[in-house]
Amino acid sequence: MKKTLMISVATAGAFALAACGETATSQTEGEAANPITAEEVAAAQQAWGDGIVAIGQVFTDEGDYSARAQEHIDTHYAYGDGQTILFKPTLAAEDQFRETTEEALSYFVGTEGTEDGGFAIAPYTAVRWENNGTVISEDGTMAVAMGNYFFTGTDGNDTKVEYSFAYERGDDGELDIVLHHSSLPFSAS
Repeated sequence: MKKTLMISVATAGAFALAACGETATSQTEGEAANPITAEEVAAAQQAWGDGIVAIGQVFTDEGDYSARAQEHIDTHYAYGDGQTILFKPTLAAEDQFRETTEEALSYFVGTEGTEDGGFAIAPYTAVRWENNGTVISEDGTMAVAMGNYFFTGTDGNDTKVEYSFAYERGDDGELDIVLHHSSLPFSAS
């Protein structure tokens, strides 16, 4: 089931201006001139999944998979925009949170002597997304999607992973991930 919601945000600033006799502009402060859409979120998800597949393919082809992974991080995450990125990858227990591009790169391609075995170099042949829902702020500056994604291995089997991703529009106009949390489904065993 897909859900797209718009969150109602109070526009106290506009009311304050009106109360003071000031004229509010047609676009309140913080409102996006180019609001994020659910279609853009779906396209960003597909591009992220394609990037994971590409990293694994470069690894298989014995190419510079670290450079491809760095390109993936630079393209899809807002690390370079100087903001705090909340990244909790699936297969991380000792170093749970990846606050820098170096830590994210270690997760994707592995680092000897750490828990990171290189998630993206598994490799995978496809990534399929099933959004439970997408929430877009009323001003269109942030979108959050939650659901399951499925990573298809070279043996054809899928691994189901639960995720929450939040996106903001970067300086280049593209959606950037500002929150990425994923985990394997709960097992009662």
